[in-house]
Amino acid sequence: MAELALSGVALAFGGLQVLQDVSFEANAGELLALIGPNGAGKTSVLNCVSGLYRPQRGRIALEGREITTEKPHRIAALGLARTFQHGELFPQMSVIDNLLVARHARFGTGSVAEALFTRKVRREETAHRRRVEEVLEFVELERYRHRPVDALPYGIQKIVGFARALAMEPKVLLLDEPSAGLNREEREDLARHILRIRHELRIAMVWVEHDMQMVADLADRICVLESGTPIASGTPGEVLSDPRVVRAYLGSAGGT
Repeated sequence: MAELALSGVALAFGGLQVLQDVSFEANAGELLALIGPNGAGKTSVLNCVSGLYRPQRGRIALEGREITTEKPHRIAALGLARTFQHGELFPQMSVIDNLLVARHARFGTGSVAEALFTRKVRREETAHRRRVEEVLEFVELERYRHRPVDALPYGIQKIVGFARALAMEPKVLLLDEPSAGLNREEREDLARHILRIRHELRIAMVWVEHDMQMVADLADRICVLESGTPIASGTPGEVLSDPRVVRAYLGSAGGT
């Protein structure tokens, strides 16, 4: 069973058709790249999956359970996490506190117990902090743990957003242009983290990306959108040489 499956998803705003018959699957330990020109509907797909948009037609399933009409917080609790192109972090909070926010859905204590700071609450908070420290170590951010996010370079902030999504312990991870604004060295670090997630954590990833070299090097499969409609799907070798993709996305000269 696929970790994430979309079947015939369609989305429109008024008379504007944004997505039409979008179908794909993402399996455990697989990196599926979702590519296409600006305005192709890539982020709209992620918004549908995460519950921010509700499609008019089609079905979205997480581990076989339909989530098409679920609210965002319920989808997150079921095992889906997302990064955002511009981070969307809490700038005045420390790195470690930003990651602890992501653990909220996994807290098993109620508001009364938390107000009284009971033994169970203390024990659970210790466990969550331990898990957050493991994530910081995984993405090599230990030295920044107590730094406020707005004091960090942009590239590090992007990795913090990446780490916050991992702190949710997702089954499916949506990556919305994580390399945007990063320099070459930062992109190489990002690629290394993505490969470790795939091989060590076996999380299914759906990755919106414009860097075609990264896509060609890292993706297991690619789905291409043009004007909200899938036009090609397959391995990087198959898709990036498809004449329809060259015309619609890469340009006649093959550039990005």
